[in-house]
Amino acid sequence: MEKQISYEELQNKNNELQWRLDEANEMLEAIRTGQVDALIVKNGDTHNLYTLKTADHTYRVFIEKMSEGAVTIDEGGFILYCNSSFTNLVQASAEKVIGIPFIDFVAEESKAGYKKVIKKAWKKDVKEELTITGGNNKITCCLCSFAVIDMDWGHSLSVILTDLTTQKAAQKHLISQNEKLEAAQGQVMQQKNDLEAMVIERTKDLSVSRGNLKLLADHITQMTWTCMPDGRVNFFNERWYEYTGLGLEQSMGWGWCETIHPDDIENFMDKYREALHTGGIFEVENRYRRGKDGVYRWHLNRAMPLKNENNEIILWVGTATDIEEQKRELERKDEFIGVASHELKTPLTSLKGYLQLILLHKKDDLPEAVKQYINKAVISLGKLQFLVDDLLDMSKIKAGRLSYNMDVINLKDVVTICADNAIHMNPTYMFEVENTEDFMIKGNAERIEQVLMNLINNAVKYSNGSRTVIIKSFKHADCARVSVTDFGIGLSDEQRLKIFERFYRVEDKKNMTSGLGMGLYISSEIINTHNGKIGVESKLGEGSTFYFDLPLVEAQ
Repeated sequence: MEKQISYEELQNKNNELQWRLDEANEMLEAIRTGQVDALIVKNGDTHNLYTLKTADHTYRVFIEKMSEGAVTIDEGGFILYCNSSFTNLVQASAEKVIGIPFIDFVAEESKAGYKKVIKKAWKKDVKEELTITGGNNKITCCLCSFAVIDMDWGHSLSVILTDLTTQKAAQKHLISQNEKLEAAQGQVMQQKNDLEAMVIERTKDLSVSRGNLKLLADHITQMTWTCMPDGRVNFFNERWYEYTGLGLEQSMGWGWCETIHPDDIENFMDKYREALHTGGIFEVENRYRRGKDGVYRWHLNRAMPLKNENNEIILWVGTATDIEEQKRELERKDEFIGVASHELKTPLTSLKGYLQLILLHKKDDLPEAVKQYINKAVISLGKLQFLVDDLLDMSKIKAGRLSYNMDVINLKDVVTICADNAIHMNPTYMFEVENTEDFMIKGNAERIEQVLMNLINNAVKYSNGSRTVIIKSFKHADCARVSVTDFGIGLSDEQRLKIFERFYRVEDKKNMTSGLGMGLYISSEIINTHNGKIGVESKLGEGSTFYFDLPLVEAQ
């Protein structure tokens, strides 16, 4: 029976082994950091001295800190020393590396190459690419430089390993890019050949297309023109020369402006410059002088910008359509509307009076249902009367008879009254009012209220679910500005250009409201008679800000 080892003996042996392990770790750390210049290793009954010639602490520190892996192997191929970069490369501690054959860290596909190069390395310095393996199956391609070094006890082989991972990836990427470049060059050459053939063909087609285009432009009923981005006209069709009686030299550049009616030129040029500046659609009605008899006829000018692939305007293409007959028909319609609205006003007033008398006469004896019907009739009559009033205002505007008393008033009071009315009429909406300064203007308070209430009502009508309306009054240049902002459906660029025209209504099925589309037209004319300006800033789907500016006067 074997002798049983006591716990105390086991504890002593464990302490001795722990002491030897700590001593070995301290020795390895001392060797790694350059604190040991020589090492005596017992080999059987003899002791071998391992030392580096001209060993130097600074040199060892340098080896330890370098980014490349450094390994020393003996003639048997066993690792005598390695720096920390090599241990990081193979993902193993120094204790598990030193004393291990170097070939154990060489990948299978590189072992044959390693065996060949190791034979040459003992005779001369050589370099070879080898694949090194480590923990977690890590594989690294390295450039290994082999060189013989003399030791006190004999020869050893120094191996410096440079990680080629980044270089290999860059090389692979470069090869891939070169292949793509060659393919692209082939495509470019093919496209170049195709383009040359296309240019030859297109040149022929262009001559034919140009002739067809000119033929088409010369035979349409409208006057057609094109202009450069700076506004200088560079082409007119034959219809232009026939109508104006001008020649090519007289019409080119800015000579065409002489044919516009003097009363229309300012408005025409304002909208023309605005379109050139913003790149928006150019549209304006003006009168052109006919060359054969000097008669001015109304035309609708409309132009669109032609843009390149960089969204830069390279040309404007426009037409001028004769609308003289439409204008005359519109005047006859305006005359009819004026007469009809005037004739309607008297019976409407009488009807409203009779309805009020019915409500007052024996009020208590009327059935409740009758009272409700009469109240609804009064409400409908009020809407009809409002439309008739708009028609009357419009007929007065066209006849130049829209006049009223003008006094010096405080714009702050007008805004306050309108804001209070809006809050009372629309209790579910939130009105943010910024109206703290006194602005004295010369105008008619009732007409200014009419304009502002129209802007507020439109903001509510087209709010599209948003319940916030902002009303502001503030100084803008030499004028007092009043603005109404909503966060509703907004306007497109084309709608914004037409919003102040007669009978124009925004086509929106979700927000269709009653009315004839005259409110903003009448509002613009009222502001014009006050020597002011009305406008709108809007973005489709995000809301609008309608505003008007009125000249300030000193408080009296």
